[in-house]
Amino acid sequence: MSIAFLVTTLIVVATPGTGVVYTLAAGLSDGRRAGVVAAFGCTLGIVPHMTATITGVAALLHTSAVAFQTLKYLGVAYLAYMAWATLRDRDALVVERAEPRSGTRLVVSGVLINILNPKLTMFFFAFLPQFVSPGEPVTRMLGLSAVFMLATFVVFAVYGILAASMRSQVISRPRVMTWMRRVFAGSFAALGAKLALASR
Repeated sequence: MSIAFLVTTLIVVATPGTGVVYTLAAGLSDGRRAGVVAAFGCTLGIVPHMTATITGVAALLHTSAVAFQTLKYLGVAYLAYMAWATLRDRDALVVERAEPRSGTRLVVSGVLINILNPKLTMFFFAFLPQFVSPGEPVTRMLGLSAVFMLATFVVFAVYGILAASMRSQVISRPRVMTWMRRVFAGSFAALGAKLALASR
């Protein structure tokens, strides 16, 4: 494994995107455990993209405009839903919940956020082969993918934990809570718009 791979992976993972926004929101609303669980869900959402790349399904998405557009707009629709739900739910960011969101719900939402992002498959399709020499076994690509997933989980978990540490300062203030809800909703909407305008 090269230093170049590790550096590139950390840069890609740390760059704010849908997963980061979701993990931050989970950490702020439900605390450290929720932030870590959300990070785990987003990491699991990488598995289908990794599998698609290794099995060659990514090549289909790369060559089939219909397949790519279908997955892309499913992702756009889900991000639009996340924006709408975050904006309308006045309990989206609270210090205490009567019924805290379950770990299953947090994981499923995190998985969906990453599954419905065709650009992630395109990233794997373009990124991993650069660090795999011709003739190397599939296990090499699996190993690199595992490192990428580990980095994703660790970085996202740190985001979630840092967000959770700010709960008392942020969430207990109604005005700040309102603006945070708007910021997260706007972020999901902006990321959805960016995905909608993305080309292969």
